[in-house]
Amino acid sequence: MGYYVSVEKDVKLYVEDLNPVGEKTIVFLHGWPGSHKLYEYQFNKLPELGFRCIGIDQRGFGKSDKPWHGYDYNRLSDDVRAIIEELNLHHFTLVGHSTGGAIAIRYMSRHSGFGVSKLVLVAAAAPSLVKRPYFQYGLDEEVILDIIEGTYNDRPKMLRDFGDKFFYQYLSEPFSSWFFQIGLQAAGWSTAAVAKTWLREELFYDLTTINVPTLIIQGIHDKIVPYELSEIQNQSIRNSKLVPFEYSGHGSFYDQRDKFNEELVKFIG
Repeated sequence: MGYYVSVEKDVKLYVEDLNPVGEKTIVFLHGWPGSHKLYEYQFNKLPELGFRCIGIDQRGFGKSDKPWHGYDYNRLSDDVRAIIEELNLHHFTLVGHSTGGAIAIRYMSRHSGFGVSKLVLVAAAAPSLVKRPYFQYGLDEEVILDIIEGTYNDRPKMLRDFGDKFFYQYLSEPFSSWFFQIGLQAAGWSTAAVAKTWLREELFYDLTTINVPTLIIQGIHDKIVPYELSEIQNQSIRNSKLVPFEYSGHGSFYDQRDKFNEELVKFIG
């Protein structure tokens, strides 16, 4: 079932809540520029196995409100906190993909992991998506600037180009179109604002504050979040395990969906 939760005055976020009677709860945070729909191939299976699956559309994306403001990691993690409190969730597993992974990491730090018993980071954009004078991993700043410029000048083309790099396995044309339409659901200003956040924000300290068991999933063919970032996350988080996905790009939740679901179920226990 789907409903809206108010996270601040005049901002409501869409929540997809599947199998609310499930014994164990998983909260999913999507990556840029997607929505909860990216987890379709988890939502098809995991409720069957007794899990309650909650997908949140971040502000500016999917079916959620698209305000002009609030696209820094602090506010985005505060949005998650507001939903967790509204739904009265405890002892849940938090799953974050890409930018959703960055938001999950900030949530763990800023909100002391409120309610979270386990964490899953999937190709998380952390500790920094871009290279910095003191950090030689990540993407060149120009790559992000091109995405921002593309968003303002020809967002459909930018999204099409991004989608072409997202997966490793063969995609049908209908699937590519479906993925493209999810990106178009976002607002242009939200799409650009989050990309600007990548340039500003870093999560070095946040990673060191995480103290729950953490599973790190990363496709070795990822062209969007370099594989080295997952190794740095694994070194920085005390109780973590890195599982490389050998036949995946950035979208391991689809590229190797069966393995992805198996690893998730095994980890949650």
